[in-house]
Formats: sequence, C-alpha cells, structure tokens
Amino acid sequence: MHAYSLGVDIISGCWLVFVAVWVIAALSTKRTVYRETQAQRLRYWVLLAIACFLQFYGRRLPYPLNIRILPHVALNAWAAAVLCVIGLAFAIWARIILGRNWSGVVTLKEEHELVERGPYRFVRHPIYTGILTMFFATALAQGHLSGFVGTLLMFASFWIKLGREEELMLQQFPERYRAYQQRAKRIIPFVL
Repeated sequence: MHAYSLGVDIISGCWLVFVAVWVIAALSTKRTVYRETQAQRLRYWVLLAIACFLQFYGRRLPYPLNIRILPHVALNAWAAAVLCVIGLAFAIWARIILGRNWSGVVTLKEEHELVERGPYRFVRHPIYTGILTMFFATALAQGHLSGFVGTLLMFASFWIKLGREEELMLQQFPERYRAYQQRAKRIIPFVL
C-alpha cells in the first residue's frame, strides 16, 4: 500500500504545482479588450464545477458514483502518477509559451498573438490537453466511477469553451487560423 500512496502523493503534488503556477502566472497577463459574457461563461463553468466535484469528492457520493471500478494497486497509482506529471508538464509548457495572452475565460487581449509554437504545434488547446491528462490520471489512481464521469464532463466543458475560443480566433486571424486548424488537431494530438 505504501507504493500506491506514494503514487497518489505525486498526483496531489502535481495539482498543487498546477494551482500555484496558474495563480502566479495569472498576475501578468495583457489587458483584456474583449471578454465573453457571464451567460456564455456559465455554459462551461457549470460542467467544470461538477467535474471537479465528482473528481475530488465523488467517492463520498452514493451509489453508483462511489463504485470503485479499478483497484487501488501500485501499478495503477504509478502509471497515473507518470501520466499526471506528463500532463502537468505539457500544460505548464503551453502556459509559458502562451505567455501574457492567457486568460481563464474567453477573451481577446491587447495586441493578441496567434501562438503556433511549442505544444501549440501539436494541438490548438494544449493547456486543456494537459489538464485533461491530469484529470484522467487522477481518476485512474482513485479508481472510482465518479472520477471518470468527472473527466468526461471536464472534456465536455473544454469542448464548449474551445468552440467559442476558436470562433474568436477565426474573427481575429481569419486566414492564419484556418490554416492552423488544418495543421493542428483541437485537443488530442494526431486524433481530435
């Protein structure tokens, strides 16, 4: 059980690093020139909140969400820990490359840039890719149905949000963004 616990501790550490990096990095973003409405934001924030609740508290919920579908074994925890570290590294890499253009909501920044380097060569929304990888890894380690349902809801939340982000990028960079869409997948490298 010690090896299992160590894997879970690594995953917890990844989430702490993620939150710390995001809070610190959010302090230095460009001035916003356009921000989506609260109603538009609510479409994906509700799913995001439910996904987080299911992921981190779902095992305390009643049947069937608390069903353990994967055993608590060291192999699962270590595979999940490696996956979580990879997801964290990918998300942080993307956040660094995006720089001051980043926002937690759909916005257009002053002198907004279309970033196509770094992890953006592989997917158009690599921060979401990294977070989803971390979410899936957490569900894998915990092994409860609620975590996997939460991961699907997180995917749905990001899918809704990235659809609006892409509309905005097409308005801002019509030809360049269309060409970029042809070169890079949305969220899963080489697949989707």
